[in-house]
Amino acid sequence: MSDRATGDRRPDPTLIAADADVLAADLLVDGAARAALDHVRRHSWVELVASDPLLADAAATIETLAGAELARDWRERAERLRTHVEHPARDHPGLASAYRGGAAHLLSFEESLTATSANLAVQPYTALSIRTPAAFDRLFDPEPLYEATHDGAYPGPDCDPRA
Repeated sequence: MSDRATGDRRPDPTLIAADADVLAADLLVDGAARAALDHVRRHSWVELVASDPLLADAAATIETLAGAELARDWRERAERLRTHVEHPARDHPGLASAYRGGAAHLLSFEESLTATSANLAVQPYTALSIRTPAAFDRLFDPEPLYEATHDGAYPGPDCDPRA
């Protein structure tokens, strides 16, 4: 999609980052990860931010579980659909993608990230909400988000999540 400046603005509630485990589960499992990321795919005005290391981590997981060809195909598609962000090599790819990409949300299955203590620890640096995909899926409401970030009434989903 595009590139985002790194860490130089307030988090945007229409920007979502998903940890490598969530990206792999979205592809391989019909469950909470897919439901959560379908919200992103259904709306052209909601973007997935991801760094190269984050996509590499997800592709490695997919390759381990489902083979190199599927991992390669997934990576090519993910490259086209994500908004690219950069971050220092030493940073956690999911957390850094969210922070550096200006995302307001990070989806993860990592309990060390989704714990209340982790959410509180990032608050002095950014207004980032770290949730499991199931929690995000339950709480995401596109209508008020659209109306808070755009002029006019919510038009409904404008993309096919399976396209």
